[in-house]
Amino acid sequence: MNAVRIAGIILLALVWLWLCWSLVALGGGFSIKNILVIVASGIIVFVPIWKKYIRNDNNQK
Repeated sequence: MNAVRIAGIILLALVWLWLCWSLVALGGGFSIKNILVIVASGIIVFVPIWKKYIRNDNNQK
């Protein structure tokens, strides 16, 4: 993976973490609903990125 892809994934992860923190901080703390929303959004955001960039990069080597 080149540096631009790594920087993009790190930036996306930081934005996702910031949004998760704001959900917990402003949305009433830790509850089952908030935890499920965080897990579901993580799966929706990071699994396709992992499949496209990381898994394919490991198969080519």
